[in-house]
Amino acid sequence: MLRENFRHETNLMKPASKHAFTLIELLVVISIIGILAALAIPAVAGALVKGQQTGTLNNARQLQLATFNVNLENEAAGVASAWPATNVAFAAWRNSLTNVLTESDLRKMFSAPRVSVTNALAAAMTDTAFNVYQVGNLEDSGTVFITTRNWNAATPTTLPTPTAIPYGDKGVIVMRKGGDGQVYQQRFLGTNAAPTNQPALAP
Repeated sequence: MLRENFRHETNLMKPASKHAFTLIELLVVISIIGILAALAIPAVAGALVKGQQTGTLNNARQLQLATFNVNLENEAAGVASAWPATNVAFAAWRNSLTNVLTESDLRKMFSAPRVSVTNALAAAMTDTAFNVYQVGNLEDSGTVFITTRNWNAATPTTLPTPTAIPYGDKGVIVMRKGGDGQVYQQRFLGTNAAPTNQPALAP
């Protein structure tokens, strides 16, 4: 009995055996982590850009909706159309939106990644994220009204460059007069699927 107790106590005193990772195992684990990170980073970056484009698309839709509402008010009052037709400057269209939007609203809507508008009421079109096109009451709802500045609907075969503001060649936001908007990918630009339009407003 004493011998068995002594043997049990001796076993308890022995340090537990530990399995240490070898250098090769550590290198394999590090390599796997590196591969997974390399695969994940582009996917995360792509998701970030898509999220930003969705926000910019929403801003363009808000600008279209504001123009539509101001135009309804103008028609009811018997004054000029709010749609920026031929010979209407960007500043005149921008200022007309203050009937329904604050300067803070406009500043947010005119901005996008790599484009920060500090004073919406003094901003030229080239200070914003958008090109705004000549669209009057006679144009149908499918006419392009707004695009992001990385592409010009008046010259649709000229494709965006990787450094073009705001989204380079990662996509172009297109908003039509009737409120139909979408993000066009590079492969659809410069083809029959691309929208075309009248000239942009004077900046």
